[in-house]
Amino acid sequence: MGRMSLAGAYKSKHLLTPSSRGGEREKQQQKQVTFQINKPKNPIKIKNRAMSEGCGGCRAVPVSVPTSAALGTPGLQGRPLILFSTEPEGGALVRFCFLKKEDGESFGFWLRQEAGSNGHIVRQVTPGGLAHRRGLQDGDRILEVNGAYVEGLEHFRVVWKIKSSGKQVSLTVLDGTSYELAKALDRDLGQLLPHHNRPRLCCINKDHSGFGFSVSAPEGVKGTFRLSVPEDGPAHKAGVPDGSWLLELNGACVENWTLAHLHKKIKHSNNPMGLLVIDAKSEEFYRQRGVKVTAAMADASWVPFEVRKLQMVRGQNGYGFLLKEEKRCSGERGQFLREVESGLPAEKAGMRDGDRLLAVNGEGTEDLDHQEVVLRIRADSSRVTLLVIDAEGSKFYDLVGLSPLLFYDDHEPPLGLHFVHASPSPSMPQENSNAAFTPCLCHLETKPHENRLHPEQSGSSLPAFAKEGQDALSHAF
Repeated sequence: MGRMSLAGAYKSKHLLTPSSRGGEREKQQQKQVTFQINKPKNPIKIKNRAMSEGCGGCRAVPVSVPTSAALGTPGLQGRPLILFSTEPEGGALVRFCFLKKEDGESFGFWLRQEAGSNGHIVRQVTPGGLAHRRGLQDGDRILEVNGAYVEGLEHFRVVWKIKSSGKQVSLTVLDGTSYELAKALDRDLGQLLPHHNRPRLCCINKDHSGFGFSVSAPEGVKGTFRLSVPEDGPAHKAGVPDGSWLLELNGACVENWTLAHLHKKIKHSNNPMGLLVIDAKSEEFYRQRGVKVTAAMADASWVPFEVRKLQMVRGQNGYGFLLKEEKRCSGERGQFLREVESGLPAEKAGMRDGDRLLAVNGEGTEDLDHQEVVLRIRADSSRVTLLVIDAEGSKFYDLVGLSPLLFYDDHEPPLGLHFVHASPSPSMPQENSNAAFTPCLCHLETKPHENRLHPEQSGSSLPAFAKEGQDALSHAF
């Protein structure tokens, strides 16, 4: 193993090459017992529904299902129960699906919450669409979004997690029959998921000694870098685990890098540095199941920058800030908050000069132009809720190529969330993501991309959830 002292940081969207780390561990992965109700002598097996589209398809955890008659469960005779099998050729119930859509494409399914049914239910999977091609099926229940467990969360929070994931999302799903039977038996669905840790996003600030870690790599092997992290150094303080694998450096995947190239990149790295890393056992967990590791799956709790929620009620003199379109560190345009006036609602809510606007009333604005954002803020003349991040946080997330909204979880429904009545027939979905903007008057400054916000007219511009037959909530993806 070659070793070189480095000063860098990593974040990853790609799984490291299996052959570089697998070795004998691949041969040893034959038996997995994750969740068991009882083990009958002759279980009825469900055929594997995993797809063969590489990392893009659904991959499954092997299980087998006995009948309740075999177990003698009262009240459930003849119905299948859940049992994880120790046999590697067993069927599949828990599945890992990675969806990545192109511009103008949808994921191709609806997410519903229905009266009389539990969980976040996949419905209306578009035939031939992305979700269908990746193995998602009608009635599947979503257990994880980007590695975060969502069973039991409010429906709007699960919708938010998928929407904020952007053009790609990783879903862990369980077929509907097995889900309902597990709930009937009062089982903890979290036990269906083998224990593993998510990749970790870390922000390292360099000190006089450097970034505080060294890297070792097998000679002649690309993309396989293990970190040695001494205690009390910058990397250790930033949450980088000792012995973890490096996946990305400042948003760039290291899968095809040599050690010399990595050293060069670290030498010229920004400060702070962004690392995406993963511990050895979790890397093996994802690799052996063919699950694509993405930066969206990261645990960002060690990153010192957080999205802030600002709730404001308009005063007589407006909200008291200037919305200005400026160039971000990534080169893209962004909406920034400037000239925060003392004593007015914006300052009282915690707004700081230089904050970047991320969302208005629960709807992301990062892909909207200046005028569209203005209209969303003015949709309600009396109040508004903004999600923002400070200037340093904006620079860091631009550096690693991620939206800060990926790691934000709101426990309250978005301001202005409302419902529209839709057809009770699931085959006739109502479009709910193209609500028209209500025209309003704008006091524009002399510069083309600045707007002093003094709302003049109310009206809702928020996309609505469709409420079907008073007993179901749906959202299209």
